[in-house]
Amino acid sequence: MHFQLPPRAQAKLVRVLRGRVLDVIVDIRSGSPTYGRHEAAELSAENAFMLYVPTGFAHGFVTLEPNSEVAYKVTDTYAPDCDRGLGWDDPALGIAWGVAPAAAILSDKDRKWPRLADLGPVF
Repeated sequence: MHFQLPPRAQAKLVRVLRGRVLDVIVDIRSGSPTYGRHEAAELSAENAFMLYVPTGFAHGFVTLEPNSEVAYKVTDTYAPDCDRGLGWDDPALGIAWGVAPAAAILSDKDRKWPRLADLGPVF
């Protein structure tokens, strides 16, 4: 689950160009009544749905078909010094990804993100 810290925080508009994904957002805004809760939506080339990811939300997805392609529009450019993440498999989030942690294909960086309880205030 990815996000960027202020002052380079990003909102995103996400769509699928080919295939299908389960797209998930988590509210990480301190003091929000929905802090730590998530929403999930299936996006596909066929249904043409898009998902808006507001600033203050972590975002991630799992592909549901091989060779899926995802496109983003973002409100700011990538800023490595502001790049952060949240552990996708945190049991406290209760996200039903449909994939076992051992079967997930992740970058080394994505395997090391903290759980929500260890994240601290970021927004």
